[in-house]
Amino acid sequence: MSRIFLLLAALLLGSAAVAQELGGRALYERGALKDRRGGTELTLGLSQGVPWRAFTLTDPARMVVDFREVDWQGTDPTELGQSDAVETLRVGRIRSGWSRLVAELSGPMVIARAGMRVAEETGVATLSLRLEPATPDEMAAASGAPRDPRWDLPEPRATAVPPRDPAAPLRIMLDPGHGGIDPGAQRDGHSEAELMLTFARELRDVLRRAGYSVEMTRDADVFVSLEARVALAHQAGADLFVSLHADAIAEGVAHGATVYTLSEDATDAASAALAERHDRDDILAGLDLSGADDRVANVLLELARLDNGPRSTALAKHLVDRIRNAVGEVHKRPLRRAGFSVLKAADIPSVLVEVGFLSTERDLENLQDEFWRAGMAAGIRDGISAWALEDAALARLRRQ
Repeated sequence: MSRIFLLLAALLLGSAAVAQELGGRALYERGALKDRRGGTELTLGLSQGVPWRAFTLTDPARMVVDFREVDWQGTDPTELGQSDAVETLRVGRIRSGWSRLVAELSGPMVIARAGMRVAEETGVATLSLRLEPATPDEMAAASGAPRDPRWDLPEPRATAVPPRDPAAPLRIMLDPGHGGIDPGAQRDGHSEAELMLTFARELRDVLRRAGYSVEMTRDADVFVSLEARVALAHQAGADLFVSLHADAIAEGVAHGATVYTLSEDATDAASAALAERHDRDDILAGLDLSGADDRVANVLLELARLDNGPRSTALAKHLVDRIRNAVGEVHKRPLRRAGFSVLKAADIPSVLVEVGFLSTERDLENLQDEFWRAGMAAGIRDGISAWALEDAALARLRRQ
């Protein structure tokens, strides 16, 4: 059985007529999820046919269905129905022009049948999928997404990024966390993805007014994989990578900004759990970076991190100091380390800033206050400026 079901007409055939017939954005109109005859069936009704693909992934077991493109606005996946085999359903945009449905499964299953029927008279489409129980080995053998740089990563550069001119403005990549199908933490109608995108846009403007060159890993509510975020920083020739988050904790109370640097040995159990959850969110959205690096590459990466690790730590310290000056307070333990995959750009100083915690009422209010956000943005700007001066002075001492 094929590992991936594709509607090949629009994806692979060069026919403009077919592409026009199946192109454009479809509206989700109806759906049903139910257990039937020893398996689980999912039916989705769409306003028109669109290119699609479906596949399964393991660790955790899940089914992914990609579309170009389905508008899920206003859709509540829980209204599709209930199944003993499907624990959760999530839908949303994954990148510009593409959307995704992810079904997290309670156990190993394989796609036994998948097909889309398009009515000739109306163009209305019905996508039907059937999952059947399988052994872990059977699911592993049938699972996997295609590794295609046109899908998972930015377009490759035709030439390498030229060496940076010391007189040129510092190039900064801002990374608003989550997005699209992965909203991040949520509370009272607000999502981490939405709040961080708003703040990232404001911070970008503040940094540009200070003379820096600034780009963002996303400037819309779209999903960008952890791997692609790092790749975008490399593609832009970034001198700094700053990831922005506003998480929530399940137990206790946390308040104030925290700045993380990369370390496989986390500062504490809470930091380790947070990093694991960030990576798990990416996996549940349909991507898994495990096994991406070979042994030689890992050795080279570690050598690069020997040089850039201290630079990231210095940046984190300056950010904490300036944020404290700007907004008056930070977390009681503001400098932490954890194994965030998004910080693994070995040759770019990288930090992850937890701007606040959605699980804390005061932080949530701050994140919605444009004046407080302006202070936070000024603190980050001042921290970067202080670091840049120190880093330039130390540049001649670093390994060549």
